[in-house]
Amino acid sequence: MESRIRRVGRPPQDASQRLARAHHILDVAGDLVLRWGYDKTTVEDIARRAGVAKGTIYLHWKTREELFAALLRRERVEMITEVRRRIGEGPATLRELLRLLASETLSRPLIRASVLGDSEVLGRLTRQKRDRTAGAELDAGFQGYFGTLLEHGALRSDLSPAEQVTTLVSILYGFLSVPSMMPAGYRPADERLAELIADAGGRALEPGGPIPPAAARAVARATLEYVDAAVEAAQRKLRVSLGSEESKP
Repeated sequence: MESRIRRVGRPPQDASQRLARAHHILDVAGDLVLRWGYDKTTVEDIARRAGVAKGTIYLHWKTREELFAALLRRERVEMITEVRRRIGEGPATLRELLRLLASETLSRPLIRASVLGDSEVLGRLTRQKRDRTAGAELDAGFQGYFGTLLEHGALRSDLSPAEQVTTLVSILYGFLSVPSMMPAGYRPADERLAELIADAGGRALEPGGPIPPAAARAVARATLEYVDAAVEAAQRKLRVSLGSEESKP
């Protein structure tokens, strides 16, 4: 069966070579979309810059949209992996998690464009995916994480889960969106903006005052476990996009 579906004249390629080629194509696609924008970047452009045939790209992804979805998934893996590294070096708290998520989002142009719905960069792709953006960061695991914070007195108990998430999303996306509307002199530096997001989120969601050391340790474990789960989920989605793992229904 395999010999019948393999293209004539195309030698078999091992998985590592195929994966390396896919990442090379994504590297080129990322450079071009940041330079020209999604709507102006064609598969032909990518193939020419990557030094591969156009048909080779379609061996990896059926459509241009799937290629760029893979690019964004790879960016998300890199972002959340860096968040995990950094939060493992400092206090694993809700405030620190918010600060690092904001900091990494602001420092990565493709992630920033995706979160802010920047159609100049991501064009139609942003408009198609925008309704899924919040879900990428606030998946089902976040509910369990918030539940642990609440159990250990690290989260306000007078807010419902829906109100907690609404407050968090409003702070995160509001702070990320507003600077572009402000006069230049009023726009804080990215790292300062990340600190403001963390402070606002902490003030809005935390009950105030210190929590017992045992509770603080439990919160730290829950924070790290949540980020670990987010890394694993992001990596799994990327493997599907790269063809190294089958999508599960």
